[in-house]
Amino acid sequence: MEAILLTYIFDKKIRIGISACMYGAKVRYNSKGYEMLGYLKREKSNYIWTPVCPEVMSGMGVPRLPIRLTSGNGHDFWEGDAKVKNKMGRDVSLMMRKGAEACFETLERAHVDAYIFMEGSPSCGVYRTTLKNKRLGHPPGVFGALLLEKGIFLIPAQDLQSPVKWWDWRRRLSAFVWLKHREIKNLNDLYDTWHTLKFLSQEIDEKFARELGKKMAKFKTEPSLNILEEIRWEILNTLRKPSDVKKVKQWLWKNYIHLKKHEGIQLESVCPPEIYRNMTNIVEEMIVVEREVKGKDILFGTSPIIYSPRY
Repeated sequence: MEAILLTYIFDKKIRIGISACMYGAKVRYNSKGYEMLGYLKREKSNYIWTPVCPEVMSGMGVPRLPIRLTSGNGHDFWEGDAKVKNKMGRDVSLMMRKGAEACFETLERAHVDAYIFMEGSPSCGVYRTTLKNKRLGHPPGVFGALLLEKGIFLIPAQDLQSPVKWWDWRRRLSAFVWLKHREIKNLNDLYDTWHTLKFLSQEIDEKFARELGKKMAKFKTEPSLNILEEIRWEILNTLRKPSDVKKVKQWLWKNYIHLKKHEGIQLESVCPPEIYRNMTNIVEEMIVVEREVKGKDILFGTSPIIYSPRY
């Protein structure tokens, strides 16, 4: 790994959409809601929030009969090959379509880059659309499929309860938003961008990172803007893939060892991945390293973009 003496600070507040029921609004079919942002404590003020509910915006009201996807998943729904029906068997597909479209238009007006979704919902769910008997249902849901298609950074609401999972999503969200709004107009811009994000991309999807590195090495002439944009979105899609705690700990240690070897940074609080410690301790280690490299203007591959909002 080659060291870069430059730390990128992203200081503009990130705008995040969130399923209204996860924001605390009592808009679920059974008139319930969950204030999930409470797990973020004071950190929630670092973001601008836009709560939406596709089912409420559909006109089905609160309380309402539960709904389910039939004959396919959310992608099939938007192709016209799947339907949404309520518990009594009534087809509410058109209502659901209009509700999802209205919510996405709201998110567009709010200029959100990310969305925190209610997993298990046939509307907002991404990896499962039912909470019954641990079944997956027909993922993604109607609104979840639309958000995936539009390239929104997606975070499961339940992951806000885990300090490590939230930290993992947060640092990747910072990199995602930085890359999405970064100007890439030539090959040098692309090389600089990739040099900053390649270690994080390797952590998430090592095969993708290797292949992209080889692809970029073959450029002999200046690529077109279309190709540059395609590569940007390949990296963006990689940044929004789910990860796991084991991988996070391993790469924290790997990148920390790199800092120790090349930059002389040695922190007693950082433990090898095989050492057991609770989620809070792991996050504290990561934050300590982030603060250290920020102060010394050194790239830390695990957290290449430091989010420090000021406005």
